[in-house]
Amino acid sequence: MVLPYTSKTHSVTEQELIAACQRRDRTAQKYLFDRYSAKMYGICKRYVKDHQEAEDVLIDGMFKVLTKIDDFRGAGSFEGWIRRIMVNQSLMFLRKRNELKFAQEINNLELTSNISVEDDMAAREILALLDQLPTGYRTVFNLYVVEGYKHREIAEELGISINTSKSQLILAKKRMKDLIIKNNV
Repeated sequence: MVLPYTSKTHSVTEQELIAACQRRDRTAQKYLFDRYSAKMYGICKRYVKDHQEAEDVLIDGMFKVLTKIDDFRGAGSFEGWIRRIMVNQSLMFLRKRNELKFAQEINNLELTSNISVEDDMAAREILALLDQLPTGYRTVFNLYVVEGYKHREIAEELGISINTSKSQLILAKKRMKDLIIKNNV
């Protein structure tokens, strides 16, 4: 079965796309890349500051998606599965570069925080602020706030303690608040 990608009027279902990619259909693979690359680049960019390096992580991640697509079992969303791969590729990149350095754990710190970023803040402004955070702060902030990981999951993923994850998040939120005030965002 060949998918009719050339027809702009035909919408390919996710199941058709996955099946074609599992058959290693090059046209389907290009279509998958075109369909998801912009959103997945945004995920990589949240973790990796440099545009070129974020593109490299995206390419590595999409290669992994295409070579591991037989592992997708349909449990959960396909986009969520791809997103998880991109987050893992970004973290692996940071680990290889030894950029995941964390501030010393803070003891006896109040762990509640009422710092919030305005909902209507433009995505560009948020990314610009995130780029100003140290890698450790930015990584924990992304995993917790954006990806929805729990501190236990972050600690396991990054090889840090749960309290370090909590400390990094609090410090990241404080730094974000300071940057918002400083930049009059």
